Amino acid sequence: MSAQAKTIDRRVLKTKHSLSKALIELIQEKHYDSITVQDVIDRANVGRSTFYTHFRDKEDLLMGDWKKALDFFLKQFKWENLKSGRFVPIAELFAHLKDFHPFYRALVKSSKIERLFNNGKRYFAEIIEKELDSHIIDKTSLSVPLPILSNYLAEEIFSQLKWWLDNNMPYSAREMDDTFHQLIMPGFRASIKNVEI
Repeated sequence: MSAQAKTIDRRVLKTKHSLSKALIELIQEKHYDSITVQDVIDRANVGRSTFYTHFRDKEDLLMGDWKKALDFFLKQFKWENLKSGRFVPIAELFAHLKDFHPFYRALVKSSKIERLFNNGKRYFAEIIEKELDSHIIDKTSLSVPLPILSNYLAEEIFSQLKWWLDNNMPYSAREMDDTFHQLIMPGFRASIKNVEI
């Protein structure tokens, strides 16, 4: 990549970061539905044409940021520990989102969190299924169909996360990680007990 391309790439990343930061700040200040693209670009000090070069609207910006966050946490899964040990990065996910609790509360007030979490569950289930499919050698030995198993894991991740955030994070991220693995993993591992990984 040329020096000029790197400079343009850095500029694009900086612009997108400024827009994301502006939207997060605005969501914590006012109802999501009342935020306009103009509000976002004014806060980010970015031109209107620049915004529309990268995003269709504020929803596209919000969902794009959400997908990036989901991708980051999906990369933290330790698939080699499927049968033993900790493989779901609950502590990392919860610790990161702890800092965004005011943002979460603002999304709840704006009735956006349900859509984001439903989107997240579907996306997690999709990726988890692909990963399990690539790691499990003999699918016929599974005691639970792969799509159901993947959906179960995704649902439980978001269910515990929502409970934790809705109840003002009464336990540490590490405690939630321990609880998740204690409650969820026996059933999950029982379904892949006779499977060759």
